[in-house]
Amino acid sequence: FIGGTAEKPAPITEREADAILQRVADRTDKPRPKTLFEPGEVVRVIDGPFADFNGVVEEVNYEKSRLHVSVLIFGRSTPVELEFGQVEKD
Repeated sequence: FIGGTAEKPAPITEREADAILQRVADRTDKPRPKTLFEPGEVVRVIDGPFADFNGVVEEVNYEKSRLHVSVLIFGRSTPVELEFGQVEKD
């Protein structure tokens, strides 16, 4: 309860409740990935249609746990978006 006594808690407004919930949400730590990726690194795709291909990390999005990787297919660089779990460092 917030305010009042254990027997008779004081009510709070919806606005106050939203402010409290927002502060809690802002403080929650997002889980860190086991492996950190950086642009320019070479990775190997281990899952999905591009499995067993190598590629170069172009962009890392830690918020969504996704990578933009340029995969070399038939001599051409092809941009693909992959999840962290679909690649491993080469």
